[in-house]
Amino acid sequence: MSRPLLAAATTAITVTMAITACSSSPSSSAKPPASSAPATSAAPAGGSGGGSGSGSGSTATVKSNWEKFFKGSTPNSQREKLLQNGSTFAKTISGMSAMGNSASAKVASVKLTSPKQATVTYTVYLGKTAALPNAKGVAVLENGAWKVSDASFCQLLTLENGGKPPSVCSSAS
Repeated sequence: MSRPLLAAATTAITVTMAITACSSSPSSSAKPPASSAPATSAAPAGGSGGGSGSGSGSTATVKSNWEKFFKGSTPNSQREKLLQNGSTFAKTISGMSAMGNSASAKVASVKLTSPKQATVTYTVYLGKTAALPNAKGVAVLENGAWKVSDASFCQLLTLENGGKPPSVCSSAS
């Protein structure tokens, strides 16, 4: 990806996820965790998607919740519920701009890696333009709901912050 397109993608992600000013702190690398057991349970987050307890129900719920988190028109209070440890990031996602309504994400694949974790391949769009294609992230089952992992969110914040993890990410999983 060219530098201008990467800058546009990270700016889009910034607007989409209501990222406001973040202070820098190199205290965390914010890498997603790894695991390898099959999934056995799922639950919806904030009424989005249902989990049947089966692998296909879990993957459908992960996809639905992931796409809702990145959708520009999703209220910030709902995003907080769709993000692991969302209350920790409340200030970070509180200033949504109307420009973010054109942003979205499309999940290409979900691979369940444990009963409480899945790898997600997705593309962030600005309107119909793929701004961040084939990005990789991790979804986690937290309190019975599939959510975007705080580590995945912090990876995007770190991109937006010039490669330095913001201080809010120091406690990310």
